[in-house]
Amino acid sequence: MIEKLCNKLTKKIQNKMPEIDNERAEVINYGLQLVIGEVPKAFVLLAIAYVFGVLELSILALLVIMPYKTFSGGVHLKTHVGCIVATSLFYIGNAILSKSIIIEPIYIKYVFILATWIFSMIMIKLYAPADTEAVPILRKKDRDLKRRLSYITMTLTLVVATFIKNPIISNLLIFGTLIQTISITRLIYKLTNSKYGYEEYMKNKESTNLA
Repeated sequence: MIEKLCNKLTKKIQNKMPEIDNERAEVINYGLQLVIGEVPKAFVLLAIAYVFGVLELSILALLVIMPYKTFSGGVHLKTHVGCIVATSLFYIGNAILSKSIIIEPIYIKYVFILATWIFSMIMIKLYAPADTEAVPILRKKDRDLKRRLSYITMTLTLVVATFIKNPIISNLLIFGTLIQTISITRLIYKLTNSKYGYEEYMKNKESTNLA
């Protein structure tokens, strides 16, 4: 239903603005689906979080990891149901884990943070920014900037997690960073039948050149 509505809106926009080509129309359509689809999804997620008693923590989990997620990217599921499930596992799951698990003694926490940082540094180098076919990041300048900002935001998030005294918030930062890093990996893209936008663009470009 949402997809049909967005398609109609996109066609109306194209009819009124003929200068918009098919490629730009796809980007507009994708943006409309995100905006229109996010509103009901947000209410569903808030309701689920409320039922599990982690509403405030789930909202906090979203806010604290948003900078890193914005720059590093990550997989986007193609159906709204799948997206709701994945987002619930990401933020609500993080809130429940952070509330339930106590990382002790303190040196184990530091080792876990260090391991998460090393893993994230490697994955960012390999995959960030992890884009999608719908919205590929093609300019080298943009990709380099997002990758650098991914390093910075990820590191700062874990530094705050190291020194913050509240154990639940510290856990939110650690688990959120780890989950977000996993979401950009090739394994997750394969499991969700997704593709990196930049890789697909380069493959198509090479195929065109060879033809």
